[in-house]
Amino acid sequence: MPHRPLEGIRVADFSWVWAGPFCTLQLAHLGAEVIRIETATRPCITRQIPPWPNGKPGLNRSGYFNQYNQGKRSLTLNLKQPQALEIAKQVVAKSDIVVENFAGGVMDRMGLGYETLKQLKPDIVMIALSGYGATGPEKEHISYGPAQVPLSGLSSLTGYKGWRPMHVGISYGDPNGGLHGAFAVLCALMYRARTGKGQYIDLSQWETSTAMVAEGLLDYSMNGTQPERDGNHDAYMSPHGVFRSAGEDRWVSLAVRDDNEWRRFCHVIGQPALATDPRFATLTARKQHEEALDALITAWTSTRSAEEATAQLQAVGVPAAPSMSNKDLSTDQHLTSRPIFTYLKHPEVGKQQHVGIPWLLSKTPLAVQRPAPLLGQDTDYVLHDLLGYSAEEIGVMREQQVLT
Repeated sequence: MPHRPLEGIRVADFSWVWAGPFCTLQLAHLGAEVIRIETATRPCITRQIPPWPNGKPGLNRSGYFNQYNQGKRSLTLNLKQPQALEIAKQVVAKSDIVVENFAGGVMDRMGLGYETLKQLKPDIVMIALSGYGATGPEKEHISYGPAQVPLSGLSSLTGYKGWRPMHVGISYGDPNGGLHGAFAVLCALMYRARTGKGQYIDLSQWETSTAMVAEGLLDYSMNGTQPERDGNHDAYMSPHGVFRSAGEDRWVSLAVRDDNEWRRFCHVIGQPALATDPRFATLTARKQHEEALDALITAWTSTRSAEEATAQLQAVGVPAAPSMSNKDLSTDQHLTSRPIFTYLKHPEVGKQQHVGIPWLLSKTPLAVQRPAPLLGQDTDYVLHDLLGYSAEEIGVMREQQVLT
């Protein structure tokens, strides 16, 4: 069987919550051995939030944590103790990558900054996925994903005409920063393969989030204008939006890209005369009368299911799709025919469905190797197999609360 792309690469993962773990999830998917360095005295927030299988909470039972930590290991260390800090450094010395997503300066104050760690492993690749980067006046501020949405400008672009800015629904800063981070780490590994040198990656989640609103920034920089919030409408397509369909809270999304598609759309909905109606015959006219146009479309979509409307529109080349719920996604025929979903048997919550590896590599087939770890599940493995401590030494460290 072909080697996985990052097989033989080890990650010392000091990250928590979402951005850092989402970064290391990608590395684990690619075959790296990811060792989460955790503590029971301050467990990861995501171990403590729902969803819980059968509604029963527990540090090893969070669906949130178990999704984003597939394929990883867990080592518990009380880093307030000098011996635990020394063990952490020993893990780094045996690793290729270090990942952290604390506020700027935290790792340095802990004695685990890059300048210290590269003395232990000169070719180490270290990435810090902080909220605001390692330099600048905001560097020491703590940040969470919800703050990145308004700070990045996403909220200023999100909302309905005449409404105030709105939140976009999820904390885009976290997964977006995590994916940028994984890509940056891969680039650094390629650099190391060519030069033998490691490097420090300073990632600002604020900046990676801002990169998602380039069109808005360009509009202002080139034209001095702030893009207007306009719901699900589009400046260059009409109709364009999400429309109510038959059934409880069911919706269908559609987009008409040009006048030819508009004519086909009118035939599908049984109103061919609308194609030449002066109010709707051109994009400019349709944009001017968009409220009336949306009402006409809703009158049609609301009498049929999202799936029926989708099939009729797609049959004539008009882009359309149901707005899917989590249940829809987990049972979708197309998705379930591909290996996006994986079923992992977890010691505490049993066999559960997870979103697995979201890409297919023809030359290096990949699969999730194990479910998310129990808290401290791999402590003995790391200390004994990787670092060479005896069972007696490990026992003493447990008694002294080093391994908590």
